[in-house]
Amino acid sequence: MGITAAMKVLHQDRFKGEIKMQVEVPDDLWHLYNILTPGDLVFASTYRREEAKSDKIRAERGEKKRMTLGIRLEKVEFGEFDNRLRLLGVIEEGPQDVGSHHTLIMEEGEVLSVVKQQWRPSQLDRVRRAVEDSKKPSVLFIALDDDEATVAAMRQFGVKRLADISSGGHGKMYATKEEGDYYGEVIAKAKQAHSPGVPIMVLGPGFAKETLLAKGKEREPEMFSKAFLYHTGQSGMNGIQELMKRGMGAEVLKDSRVAEETELVEKLLEQVGTDGLATYGPREVREAVNAGAVEQLLILDSMVRERDVEALMRSVEEARGRVTVVSEMHEGGKKLEALGGMAALLRYRMSS
Repeated sequence: MGITAAMKVLHQDRFKGEIKMQVEVPDDLWHLYNILTPGDLVFASTYRREEAKSDKIRAERGEKKRMTLGIRLEKVEFGEFDNRLRLLGVIEEGPQDVGSHHTLIMEEGEVLSVVKQQWRPSQLDRVRRAVEDSKKPSVLFIALDDDEATVAAMRQFGVKRLADISSGGHGKMYATKEEGDYYGEVIAKAKQAHSPGVPIMVLGPGFAKETLLAKGKEREPEMFSKAFLYHTGQSGMNGIQELMKRGMGAEVLKDSRVAEETELVEKLLEQVGTDGLATYGPREVREAVNAGAVEQLLILDSMVRERDVEALMRSVEEARGRVTVVSEMHEGGKKLEALGGMAALLRYRMSS
């Protein structure tokens, strides 16, 4: 978390269609997941067993050695919980085992070169965004009431719940007995997740949030000196979603990708609700794209890998429309999923 260095683009060769990048933060893996497609040639440093010499067939298996291999990508797997990207494919270039299968593991600090026959505008945009995104601060949320608190962090690919803390009591009756432990525990959990310069947003119904902020300023003045306080109808993850939807916290959230995607989905729902310039569902969206009527295409990230969807995105871009890939890991994404995973804001009304 924290304010981190951006994904670095180390080298770009337009002629060869090659971009060399360094993964700096977990969010970069999410961007890479959306940039890489089967058929790409990917070079990275990796470990592979040395080839056994023919005269030592019976000897122990060769030691693993570090080497650079180029694999023709067949599949990409994103591990949300272990912050790794697995790139599966066949070795096409390297000192040994050409034609064999190999898995490249991408994690923070790794460098890779990606060669594509053709970089789509949306992919180049994604590279540019990865470089810009990670310069922006992450946000730490503490959403609480008298009974329980949730500590969560904003990542580029959504809001992630980090801890739930229960007060152990029920309501006001126990406040005096349990209060110190409860707030102390919440502050301790938040401190584990916090990095210097990251804004903290304390939110929830009732007065628990004011108490927490006062105790936070007392015990961890540096961490809580610039905390923002917000009243929400609910605590927990629901309170955080409520805050983001309401657009409060604009000064903190305005530059974040999650806020941008949530805002677009809300704008779309507004148009759908008033029978305005919007359409949703795979069939309806395709018709609008074919008619050149799409101003802004919203598509769920899990659908991007479907072959015909890429063609659809390209058509929108060629007609000077915009494409936004929405993460399924936050509230806006869930709402888009309920509309069939794709929707569009239109230039003009389609005749039904």
